[in-house]
Amino acid sequence: MQPVPSASEAASPSSIAIPPCPITGAPAVRCIERIDASFLTILWYLSGEVDVGPLLLPAKNLRLWESPTGLAFFDPPIAGDVTFYQTFYGRIDAHDKLAGPETERLEFRRAAQYVTAGARVLDVGCGHGGFRHYVPDAAYTGLDPNFAVEDPTGAILNETLEAHAARVGPVYDVACAFQVIEHVADPLSFAKALATCVKPGGRVLIGTPLWPSPNTTLPNFVMNAPPHHLTWWTPGALETLAKVLGCTPEAVHPIGMDRHDSLIHWMAKVTPVRCHDRYFRLNWRWIAALVFAYAVGSRLDRWLPLPNTTRPNALLLVARKAA
Repeated sequence: MQPVPSASEAASPSSIAIPPCPITGAPAVRCIERIDASFLTILWYLSGEVDVGPLLLPAKNLRLWESPTGLAFFDPPIAGDVTFYQTFYGRIDAHDKLAGPETERLEFRRAAQYVTAGARVLDVGCGHGGFRHYVPDAAYTGLDPNFAVEDPTGAILNETLEAHAARVGPVYDVACAFQVIEHVADPLSFAKALATCVKPGGRVLIGTPLWPSPNTTLPNFVMNAPPHHLTWWTPGALETLAKVLGCTPEAVHPIGMDRHDSLIHWMAKVTPVRCHDRYFRLNWRWIAALVFAYAVGSRLDRWLPLPNTTRPNALLLVARKAA
């Protein structure tokens, strides 16, 4: 299949360098849209009070591409730095919501079904280690440089995944990464390091936001953009990733929404603009739609309980490493 530029790119196709898929290296099949870095910088400041200019502005423009696997990815893949995550996640209390000691997550509940009593479990980007409470009979190790010093048990280590993989090798029965891979500039290298930590016959579990989903319904929803999310995942993309790692994809579970993303549920319900093949526009109607969705959605989120069943907003890959 030949790469196809979007309508806005077609006027000067010779000037567009077609980037490779971050999983397979095959050329992207289409450019979904081009996004002005200045516009993203303004969106980040207005939405999250975070200055991402030093990160994004040197690129001038970013493009969202689709690969043959179905993966959507930004080029260039500009990842957030320590300052960005400390500032933004501190404002929204993200780590407590996603992986705090009181966290309730459908994703954790599903993943725990693949962890047997006595199994050695690695949890990468674990925050405060919320997943360990779902696997109390497992030997749990977490990796998170931001929270290791706050853990009194010593189970959360101040070590990168790559350093840990090189140090310990394949010793875990299960290695997990929940809502991490979409943040890294090189998802394949990250996944390879995760798989390196798993024993032959063990499992790799990777949780990530879903595309399309309520997340990607919202116009100008900057959390889906660099320097935060660099890749948007589909079931097919996750299955391909597993195969490239030399693993057998056993399942890709759709995960519904729970308390940590309940606001998105309500915003997606009330937004007057719904995205399909464009996601970021310097357009007052789109900006007003996002403001309206947040204003109304946040009130509904306070007043109403989340329905028992919601649209899937995330995926959980379960892959078995070759014995």
